[in-house]
Amino acid sequence: MATADVTVMGGGIFGLAIAWECTRRGARVRLIERDCIGAGASGGLVGALAPHVPENWNTKKQFQLESLLMAKDFWAGVQAASGADPGYARTGRLQPLTDDRAVAQARARAEGAAQHWRGCAEWRVESAGRDDDWAAPSPTGLWLRDTLSARLHPRRATAALAAAIRAKGGGVVEGAFPEAAPMRAGQEPPAGIFANAKSAGPVIWATGVQGLADLSEAVGRPVGSALKGQAALFAHGACDRPQLFVDALHIVPQDDGTVAVGSTSERDFADATTTDGQLADLIERVRAVCPALATAAVIDRWAGLRPRAASRAPMLGHWPERTDHFIANGGFKIGFGMAPKVAEVMADLVLEGHDRIPAGFRVEDSF
Repeated sequence: MATADVTVMGGGIFGLAIAWECTRRGARVRLIERDCIGAGASGGLVGALAPHVPENWNTKKQFQLESLLMAKDFWAGVQAASGADPGYARTGRLQPLTDDRAVAQARARAEGAAQHWRGCAEWRVESAGRDDDWAAPSPTGLWLRDTLSARLHPRRATAALAAAIRAKGGGVVEGAFPEAAPMRAGQEPPAGIFANAKSAGPVIWATGVQGLADLSEAVGRPVGSALKGQAALFAHGACDRPQLFVDALHIVPQDDGTVAVGSTSERDFADATTTDGQLADLIERVRAVCPALATAAVIDRWAGLRPRAASRAPMLGHWPERTDHFIANGGFKIGFGMAPKVAEVMADLVLEGHDRIPAGFRVEDSF
């Protein structure tokens, strides 16, 4: 009878990354996804791996920096194991500086980057350059460029992770709950195709929006919320160009002749999975601020819910009062960028008993 050392519930970016890291370290892993890989927030379009501003430094920013610096090797390992390209590239990011105040602020933050990024990347103010025909117009003639930001193709990345886990002998099951019943705290996964397997180790719950609802019910108070996001995909080849951040929009060139743009953040909505006028407005804003996309065709649209923990940081650690149950959740907007480090600290905790979860990221920090 096959035995799983670790069972991971949820096939989004956190669940997949943790399952891959545990598999890479030699654990026998099974990952169970109720619907399909990347069915939730991880199946979006944007794929922006961008740092927080390098000022008012804290543990969250340090954790994110370490994760972004780990990303190249992490995704190279996934690609080598799976034979599938996740679309990772560290192409940097440009942001037009709209006035003298924005220029002064960017220069001050450059000093913060020099101190905290320690030469691993730059945050600098620059004038005209090789990306003039791509960069959004700047009223000051100056742009902020950071060389830490990277891109990833979300759907290819999640598929590559699932393939890498399988290639290393792990189990990945999709559609394990065909009745679409909500996953509840402590529920044993149905046997399904695991009829010949038994769980002999810890369970990691990386179940996104549903997981936040389950934990909220278990502890008797809200620990997070679901925010709707919408994004669009343009047909335009700019794969070697940096991301743009303009008017709160992430504009991310992918390596397949497309540019992903997003996203909205909506607390109030009637339908979580349907695009609407807010995305139409976003598309028009993009065409206005990025002339290169003014006439590009929109070839895909996405809407879905994203899990945000009350602490606004990833929620990691033990499930309260449940022995050998763990939680990895709350990757709102930053899940793909945080995933390599999240996978590392969760594998340290679950497999080795070493708790390296920073303050502010613990499950109880969202209570």
